[in-house]
Amino acid sequence: MDNLKTQGISMPKLGLGTFRMQGDACRAAVESALSVGYRHIDTAEMYANEEPIGSAIAASRLPRGELHVTTKVWHENLTPDAIRRAFDASLNKLRLDHVDLYLVHWPSKAADWGAVFETLMKLKEEGRTRAIGVANFTTSLLKVAVEDIRAPIACNQIEYHAMLDQSAVLTYLAAKSIPLVAYCPLAQGRVASDPVLAEIGAKHNVTAAQVALKWLLDQDGIAAIPKASRRESQQANLDALKITLDDADRNKIAALPKDKRCVNPGFAPAWD
Repeated sequence: MDNLKTQGISMPKLGLGTFRMQGDACRAAVESALSVGYRHIDTAEMYANEEPIGSAIAASRLPRGELHVTTKVWHENLTPDAIRRAFDASLNKLRLDHVDLYLVHWPSKAADWGAVFETLMKLKEEGRTRAIGVANFTTSLLKVAVEDIRAPIACNQIEYHAMLDQSAVLTYLAAKSIPLVAYCPLAQGRVASDPVLAEIGAKHNVTAAQVALKWLLDQDGIAAIPKASRRESQQANLDALKITLDDADRNKIAALPKDKRCVNPGFAPAWD
């Protein structure tokens, strides 16, 4: 599987999103994903599923060096002491001695960004996270982190899919060589019923969702973390990597309306 190199880490371009997966069902889904070949697992303290994910990772007996694990600190915990408490709790639940990537999950108007990123950089220096990054950051907030504070941002995780224009953020990230990790890469299932994507899929003997996923993964500096609980869906997402889209396909996808947002942007939401 292709990997993205960023800030000293190598992140598989296709990962497993786990939002709204809970308990035994979450553990089973992660065990399944690891068994079919996923090596990138994305979670967060807010998801309340780090414990079952930790159990699944332990049960897999995979060498730690083969896995990429991302978790995130919630916007209510963005003071230095709270970040450390949240980080310790996450690491304990995941049963790991380090994570590969630790993200600020969502912006907060109350945050002292200098103190936030200083704390994250110390966690990196201590070897407890291999890299740090952000999620749901606008271009203006990225500039604060990257240009003012000079934090070593390894990615910005935001909603991105074939039905949403993210060109402004993408342009900034590309200029700074920072990858974008796309959540909701299948627009929460909306791509499956899109007639243009279905038509392209029929041409390649694949599904509309596989077309949408491959369109994302073909882009430089883009990773995607589709949520998939069932083994069949997990395998279908892996199989999307084998598709070869041509310029005609890409032009049709480029012409799709790009105004479908699944997650409301802004500061400190009640959910992710």
